[in-house]
Amino acid sequence: MSKDPKISPLAPEAFPDLPAVKGVRFASVEAGVRYMGRHDVMLALMDAGTTMAGVFTRSATRSASVLDCQEKLASVTEAGAAILVNSGNSNAFTGKNGSASVKAITSATAKVCALPETQVFTSSTGVIGEPLPHDRILAKLDELSASLDGSGIQSAARAIMTTDTFPKGAFETVDVDGSSVQIVGIAKGSGMIAPDMATMLVYIFTDAKCSQNALQNMVSRNSDKTFNCITVDSDTSTSDTLLVAATGASGANVEGRSDFEAALHRVMRDLAHQVVKDGEGATKFVEINVTGALNDADAHTHAMSIANSPLVKTAIAGEDPNWGRVVMAVGKSGAAADRDALSIWFGDVLVADNGWVNPDYVEADAAALMKKPNIDLTVDIGLGTGTATVWTCDLTHGYIEINADYRS
Repeated sequence: MSKDPKISPLAPEAFPDLPAVKGVRFASVEAGVRYMGRHDVMLALMDAGTTMAGVFTRSATRSASVLDCQEKLASVTEAGAAILVNSGNSNAFTGKNGSASVKAITSATAKVCALPETQVFTSSTGVIGEPLPHDRILAKLDELSASLDGSGIQSAARAIMTTDTFPKGAFETVDVDGSSVQIVGIAKGSGMIAPDMATMLVYIFTDAKCSQNALQNMVSRNSDKTFNCITVDSDTSTSDTLLVAATGASGANVEGRSDFEAALHRVMRDLAHQVVKDGEGATKFVEINVTGALNDADAHTHAMSIANSPLVKTAIAGEDPNWGRVVMAVGKSGAAADRDALSIWFGDVLVADNGWVNPDYVEADAAALMKKPNIDLTVDIGLGTGTATVWTCDLTHGYIEINADYRS
């Protein structure tokens, strides 16, 4: 059966069958914030005992919701918590109106959910610069509260979509001293994707028991290796938010557990990859590995320069193994490089070696690899032991079509 042409060709076959997480319930509803005929607001309600962690965009023009969440996380308690998200309008660059909308939503949600207002976190995603019609959201809070259900996460994942072509979910199950611990996450993201934290909206829930400080440290460490290693178009959103809630309902303490952190990393990486695979207009998923840099930071700089290059990305879209564009991207990155030490591979095909074309290189071999939906590109800088891996997609005419009409 062929896939719906409106859905990214890189999309998973189906949304995963996410297990319920003890201590959290979900609901979604159609509020008509911008989109008609679909759910566009979701609510997650976590029980008392929940700890929260998060990372956010460092954009200088971040939205009122992001600023509010950042302030609240600094003094969050374990009294329970709620996350409310709307799509269609980002409530960014809306001045005092934006703060007033956040205040109205958090205050009303706190009353409906019987929580302190300081325990209500909101996110908004969509068009920038238009006042958020928050009255439409407030009118649906009773309906949201009444329909909360432990199995409602798939509908929640759909409600937070904007230009996404598919909902994104991932999960892991970890055995902790005989207790089964669930880690379940959903995300949205398709365009305006470049690392300055998470470059998307992401919500992860676990029934593990973990202090806020330990949870925050895990989330920050693993964000740097997942969400901060993806790019679709080099543009950083005003609204990027990653929130992780640990309800503690399983009773299993995961502080200091490397197996739990490894599973959390896998969920975060899976969601990050799905965002790239849903990149606006994307037809290729590209893993870029850089080795031999002076240090890991330089390797990351080189990798992101390659991943963000419009010339590299359009060559990949055209299935052209144009290694000269890779050389260009390394040279402009600003990190240390030596032209005569570079080696480049497309997949397992050595294209260039020590600053020159490999004498055994056959372009047809590399061209065949470029036709695949998943492409590996490796560059050895030849200067040290620094390494980095990042993920991106190609740049096609579809990206222009989507963004030329985004506000229409």
